[in-house]
Amino acid sequence: MENMNPLLESDLLCEIAPYTVSGYALFREIVELDGAIPARLKSLFVAVAAINKGYAALARRELERAARLGLPLKEAAAGLILLSSLRGEGAALEFQAALDAVYPRPGATKPARPSERVEPGEAENNFRQYFGVIPPALAKMLELAPKGADAYYLMRKGTIECNTLSKKHSELLLVTVLASDYSPMAATHIRGARTAGASDKELAEAILCAVPAAGIAAWMGAAALLETV
Repeated sequence: MENMNPLLESDLLCEIAPYTVSGYALFREIVELDGAIPARLKSLFVAVAAINKGYAALARRELERAARLGLPLKEAAAGLILLSSLRGEGAALEFQAALDAVYPRPGATKPARPSERVEPGEAENNFRQYFGVIPPALAKMLELAPKGADAYYLMRKGTIECNTLSKKHSELLLVTVLASDYSPMAATHIRGARTAGASDKELAEAILCAVPAAGIAAWMGAAALLETV
């Protein structure tokens, strides 16, 4: 485990709260060492949660660690895909800036913007298949703003299917981000991660990846869902 974490190096915290520092060091071990989830992916998970909470410096440090551990750009870009749909343009562009700093691409060509089509009924059928029943909010979108439902379907498809992370790790990343927001929506992706083959140990580590950005409360909210989902 690296020993240059800024919080662990805080002279004041080390002086007045040694138990706090020691406890946080254990949380960092969970993130920084291979476990149920590889350390390179856990660093990515922390980075995405950090951008979600507005902590660009933390995200940059975690992406640098992930790159040193061998995480390729295409896997790191899973965070960009997720934040584009889950948290919108501002968060996605902040993450893009961190990616550009850690994974520079001199001479990269600009691809043409794609335009994927959605067939009639495709979005509705996908929602029903994934969620079991169509959630009321999506049913209302299908009724009142069908183009929005198509947009949601395409962006959700990109988050889950169109990145180089496995479906399991894509779902676990979603769990981390939603845990960092203390969101009950984490339940949907805990279920999705289990369906994709995730163990409870993997889910626990994914939730704990939210702690550097969101504190112990991230665990208290999301871990309770492990017993109910």
